Amino acid sequence: MSSRITRDELAARVAADIPEGAVVNLGIGAPTLVADYLPADLEILLHTENGLLGMGPAPAQGRVDPDLINAGKQAVTALAGASYFHHADSFAMMRGGHLDICVLGAFQVAENGDLANWSTGAPGAIPAVGGAMDLAIGAKDVYVMTDLLTRDGASKLVSACTYPLTGVGCVSRVYTDHAVFEVTAGGFRVREAFGDNTIRALEELTGLELS
Repeated sequence: MSSRITRDELAARVAADIPEGAVVNLGIGAPTLVADYLPADLEILLHTENGLLGMGPAPAQGRVDPDLINAGKQAVTALAGASYFHHADSFAMMRGGHLDICVLGAFQVAENGDLANWSTGAPGAIPAVGGAMDLAIGAKDVYVMTDLLTRDGASKLVSACTYPLTGVGCVSRVYTDHAVFEVTAGGFRVREAFGDNTIRALEELTGLELS
């Protein structure tokens, strides 16, 4: 049995934990996949920082509206009842605590919930903190969706972040391709392990003491 799940399976796992009625922002990159796995029979409002509330999944081939994009410049759809607003109003929603959940990618998440998801030096990284800073502090719950390990095999779950911080003590849950982790006062707790992963195996991968 594999010890990892695919990116799409992980997106579906995140989507399964989003409750009906939630207002949610999906960060650029892998988190945008979550939109494609939200149950159609649940009312979940997707917010984009460039000014759309009521975003739907990616459009079918040949049905792209060039005026409908998310913050990552990807083509999206708008559900019935969707609304459009100024960029400043979108950030006021983020900073005002009106988002229930945001899903962000990460380079590192520390045991105390610190988040680092930008860098001026990492290849392909966004070279500025951007709106993720507002999302990390403004959302009621911050979910991180990422691979557990870097390409070099280093753990993205760490005792303390070495990358520049996006937010301090803001992460509540981390969804990885190996397991789902809760951030607690005592460090990371394994909420769900995938495949043949065990707590001991995850401790060996991360170098952290887990519960």
